[in-house]
Amino acid sequence: MFKNNVISKRAVINPLLMLSAMWLGYFLQLHGFFASCFGAIIPLLPEGLLGIVTSPLLHGSLDHIIGNSIPMAVLMFLLYEFYPLVANKVFIIGWLATGFLVWLLPPIDIMTGEYLYTCTIGASGVVYVLAFFLFFSGVFKWNVKLLTISLLVVLYYGSLVWGMLPEELFSNLQEPSKIAWQAHLAGAVVGIILAFMFKRVGDKKKRYIWEFPNYYSEKDDKLWQEYKENHPEDFMELPYKKKDDIWDRLDELRGKNY
Repeated sequence: MFKNNVISKRAVINPLLMLSAMWLGYFLQLHGFFASCFGAIIPLLPEGLLGIVTSPLLHGSLDHIIGNSIPMAVLMFLLYEFYPLVANKVFIIGWLATGFLVWLLPPIDIMTGEYLYTCTIGASGVVYVLAFFLFFSGVFKWNVKLLTISLLVVLYYGSLVWGMLPEELFSNLQEPSKIAWQAHLAGAVVGIILAFMFKRVGDKKKRYIWEFPNYYSEKDDKLWQEYKENHPEDFMELPYKKKDDIWDRLDELRGKNY
């Protein structure tokens, strides 16, 4: 599955760099460098634009960053290993486009219709970009190797689809949910769009010669032509018994009935 059975260096280094940046951001948070909503995405407010760049590096708790670190490492590895030609574009565009979509979405509670002042942080939006890109890219390209990656993503991260819906739809909460379903939904949409945009770049579905109409021509088969030239006796017309003509034996057949 790996090219020449060697893992790409970028597939190892880039996830480690991303994890280092995330944990550095969390460390700075713990020491008050990103207090309150500074560095978060605040929808429709100018001060929230900084969060488009910084919010994936900030997390609300230890569980939050651990929960994002594992899928981030796995999905980034798959992206850079199997989509090296577009990996940087997918990662950077996905990061920025998802953050911008979250900033554009009005922070309205869908259950009450109330306007909420929300601060969105966390790398889960980027995680959704990677997961949905990897799945749909394999489907769009219809390549056996890449489809295998799509199936792996579904197997381990298929439950991500529920994160695109507000938690209030499934349970009665005493206070608004802290799960940023808007970021998840935006990441999924961006991931699908990127998969479609880059479907013609890199590995595609392999077509074998027998899949083409009239793929075989005896004249183009050099081995077959050489064999015919070197063994003409194998192609001589063989003697065969002449087929009986029933009309020639009509009298004989009549005589048997007497």
